[in-house]
Amino acid sequence: MKGIETPWLARTPAGWTIAIHVQPGAKRSAVAGIHGERLKVRIAAPPIEGRANAAIVAFIAERLGVPRAQVKVARGERSRDKLIEIEVLDCDPKSLLSSEE
Repeated sequence: MKGIETPWLARTPAGWTIAIHVQPGAKRSAVAGIHGERLKVRIAAPPIEGRANAAIVAFIAERLGVPRAQVKVARGERSRDKLIEIEVLDCDPKSLLSSEE
């Protein structure tokens, strides 16, 4: 995916940030493509008591093969539009798109 612009993804000194649009309460968790300038992620967990946020962190960590402790919701805890921080330099967040189903 060299040379392809990804407005939803940015490199930081500590790792990466991913702008996502979440669809909570989906049948199953999956990457659903691009939604505007964000990566759309369907999450099976409901948006109650932080369950969807926890599920997003677990889903992204698992897909990227990084520890959950290195992934966090940096902005948008109560919004469908979120900014996720990944504190790992040697992972490839663009691979999330190749895992679309």
